[in-house]
Amino acid sequence: MPVFTPTFIRFVFLFFAALLTQSATAQVTFYVAPNGNDANNGMLQKPFKTLSKALLSAQGAKGQKVTIQLRKGTYYLDKTLVINAVDALFESLEITGYKNEPVFIDGGQPLQLAWKPSQNGIYQAVVAPNIAFEQLYINGQQQPLARYPNYDATARVFHGTAADAISPERVKTWKNPTCGYVHALHSGEWGGFHYLITGKDEKGELKLEGGWQNNRPAPMHKQYRFVENIREELDAPGEWFFDKTTRVLYFYPPQNINLSTALVEVTTLKNLLELRGTTYKPVRNVQLKDLHFVHTERSFMETKEPLVRSDWTFYRGGAVLFDGTENCKISDCTFSNLGGNAIVVSNYNKHTTISGCHIHHIGASAVAFVGDPKAARSPSFRYELSIPYQKLDKTSGPQTNNFPQECTVTDNLIHDMGQLEKQATGVQIELSASITVSHNSIYNTPRAGINIGDGAWGGHILEYNDVFNTVLETGDHGAFNSWGRDRFWYANRSYMDSLVAAHPELILLDAQKQTIIRHNRFRCDHGWDIDLDDGSSNYHIYNNVCLNGGLKLREGFYRKVENNIMVNNSFHPHVWFKNSGDEFRHNIVMKKYFPIQIKDWGVNIDQNLFPDSASLALARKNNTDAKSTAGNPAFINASAGDYRVSAYSPALLIGFKNFSMTDFGVQKPELKKLALQPVIPALINAQSLDGKTSTISFLGGTLKNIEGLGDRSAYGLPDETGILVTSTGQKSLLTQSGLLEKDVIRTADGKNVKNIREFLDIYQEVNWHGKINIEIIRNQQPMKMVLLLK
Repeated sequence: MPVFTPTFIRFVFLFFAALLTQSATAQVTFYVAPNGNDANNGMLQKPFKTLSKALLSAQGAKGQKVTIQLRKGTYYLDKTLVINAVDALFESLEITGYKNEPVFIDGGQPLQLAWKPSQNGIYQAVVAPNIAFEQLYINGQQQPLARYPNYDATARVFHGTAADAISPERVKTWKNPTCGYVHALHSGEWGGFHYLITGKDEKGELKLEGGWQNNRPAPMHKQYRFVENIREELDAPGEWFFDKTTRVLYFYPPQNINLSTALVEVTTLKNLLELRGTTYKPVRNVQLKDLHFVHTERSFMETKEPLVRSDWTFYRGGAVLFDGTENCKISDCTFSNLGGNAIVVSNYNKHTTISGCHIHHIGASAVAFVGDPKAARSPSFRYELSIPYQKLDKTSGPQTNNFPQECTVTDNLIHDMGQLEKQATGVQIELSASITVSHNSIYNTPRAGINIGDGAWGGHILEYNDVFNTVLETGDHGAFNSWGRDRFWYANRSYMDSLVAAHPELILLDAQKQTIIRHNRFRCDHGWDIDLDDGSSNYHIYNNVCLNGGLKLREGFYRKVENNIMVNNSFHPHVWFKNSGDEFRHNIVMKKYFPIQIKDWGVNIDQNLFPDSASLALARKNNTDAKSTAGNPAFINASAGDYRVSAYSPALLIGFKNFSMTDFGVQKPELKKLALQPVIPALINAQSLDGKTSTISFLGGTLKNIEGLGDRSAYGLPDETGILVTSTGQKSLLTQSGLLEKDVIRTADGKNVKNIREFLDIYQEVNWHGKINIEIIRNQQPMKMVLLLK
């Protein structure tokens, strides 16, 4: 038995004491409080005053697990906070609110102003030097810049537009419009454009700089446009104008604002917090938790980088920017009242997680994953540009590792994004691999709710999301939208057909891994619920509920679509390739198919449920659906959104399998309570399955079939066909289109309309255009009109 001397025992004691001391000091917490002092030591009783001081201390804590806890209050930043990998010596870093105290990371500044009356209800105040801003908040509420037309909360596009926004007559009334802005939709309604006014020319016409915010160049829309930041347009309560030369702020206060006591805040920073590393030395193990990011400056004039193969240009910045990170996370945070993007994950990022966040009322996109264009092989930067086959890099996959990969966006509530920039979305994926988007509620967006900009490099999983109220201000898009435009894709279709026939090995050079879309609920009233456009390839789409817009597959290869439900709509195959490998089976459709230029129908278009024998017969003329059937799907409770089918449903005979209807969207309890739900549509086919529907709600009004000699006589019709407008509704699209009660719709899109069913078939084919040319009979006189669909 060994004998331990006192010296040995003392050595062992000191050794373990040192280990315990080292373990105890391996974790350190710094505290920050608005009433703190940066000369303090950062402990709970002597907190720092600024987050920048705490970050400086944290980055120097070599090998330690650091927590920065912020006491309640607002932390106004005078510059963007940056965590650089070269300075980040910590093992991990968490920045969080102290014991759930409310913490605001603010990119603005409060102003102390001496207001005095100006004229016509307008007040003015001098602003201190070295402050520039384009957003003004009074008592936390954003106020509109002086604009024409005036701000209208009910207007569909840009909160108000006018065709004469930059007419010569109006421009003449502006003494010096320099530094004003022109905002407009793309002429094809594919996003928006923004221009800075740099002055007037010798003819008195505006000189403009900009228009680079869309990667599909076109003129600005003739109707959907407005101007702002023009002194002469300050004429409505809430509007303001800042004269940068005289430093005078002009404000027309609404009656409910007392300027003597009001909190006045302006935005000064575009980015609040940046994590910057590289593929070789990334920032690791940083978590942001329980923080509220607010008040960033607008960034639309910086949205100019063309993204590979998509219709987007992009600004690589936002309230939080991850650029070169590993294992970093944003959880349980709020992002609101932002001028641009909320969260941008740029270039190399691995295992980034965004969860439990509430992102709302922001100028651009909520979450964007965007890789380095140099990671793509043979990149093309515009729709019409392409690289000849002989010059293509024919190596599969990326050529660098500088892109987001294996990242997750889960359990977030995202709404009211794209407040100013219209090529904006809830979750954007571009030049990325294996991104998971799950259990998010995404709604109130001008374009898609989720957008994939190219096929590089696939492997994404989109599941259990609830995406609705989409494409609200633009057109030709979907609740989910994707583009492919990979190396095999050319705008010249005949060349592309011959190329993929001769070289099918090109098809999956970029879309290496299959992208999965499953267990989602989508609704788009101005396009498709699921829109795979321009060569989107290698998708598996199953167990989704499409509430209105149906599903579109344009071009592309190897798409398997099965076990989906298309409420009040159907399947839209567009211009497929020969030998596409596409499959469409075990789906429930409630309209006939709507093919466009389809000669070759994939490998397996069969075993689907149609609403009636006529729709099925139409499909079989194309040599598809030999084993499909027709009939009422017998949903368990469609009016409550439960589209599972009963035990006697004919859908079960074609292999359809029920799936859960209760797991869509955000699950975090406090966010789930706040989240809106999509409108569950009335089944417009519920009775028309046997052709007997006589009345439906449509675009805010009510339509009814013409029935019998009585209707024919009453409305002066040549026969007993057509659709009667029985109610237009208040502020409905029917009213906006100029329709009146007792009008009878006789044709739509150049086709005769006998009844509601035929009209809805036409509507489903063309609703993505945003309008339909119709002919009506009013007071026994024929008239031509345009029916607005959005």
